[in-house]
Amino acid sequence: MQLTALIDRGHTVLMAAIIYETGFPIDEFMSAVAEALRADGLRLCGAIQRNAGNRSCPDMSLVDIATGERVGISQELGSRARGCRLDPRGFAAATALLDTTMTDDFDLLVVNKFGKTEAEGAGLRDAFAHAVGAGIPVLMAVRKPYTEAWFAFHGGFAAALAPTLDAVLAWCRGAVRESRTT
Repeated sequence: MQLTALIDRGHTVLMAAIIYETGFPIDEFMSAVAEALRADGLRLCGAIQRNAGNRSCPDMSLVDIATGERVGISQELGSRARGCRLDPRGFAAATALLDTTMTDDFDLLVVNKFGKTEAEGAGLRDAFAHAVGAGIPVLMAVRKPYTEAWFAFHGGFAAALAPTLDAVLAWCRGAVRESRTT
């Protein structure tokens, strides 16, 4: 689903992405953002990636922000593998978990990546659209190879944020305030 379809129906779109380079510790950064926003008393929904094990090829999990439940999203492909290690079944299970915890009773959807799966038209795009359709702000992160797909997805109705805590927290707080008044 393209967000422009929601905009055409008169919904306010409140979406931003932190644009970052390979090597930036985005998972830790998103955790820090979520902790700061929770300390403000905001009700968050979403998922943050956590990695464990070997730094060059870690085991990846998505942690549901609302429940703390962890779902593995990586698969072992062997030492010579060069392809994507994302486990489609694990990712589908994480997406289903997010769908069940997502209600209209939250202030902000936080998802740490608009990545390859979303760039290809799948993944968490429906969760983004659901939140936008409900008038709830969405914060995500996009690595440089996927920015073109992200821009096509939001059609010019989103903000691009620098990966600084002050800038991201300011946008989140302002977006939640705005969504509460509409």
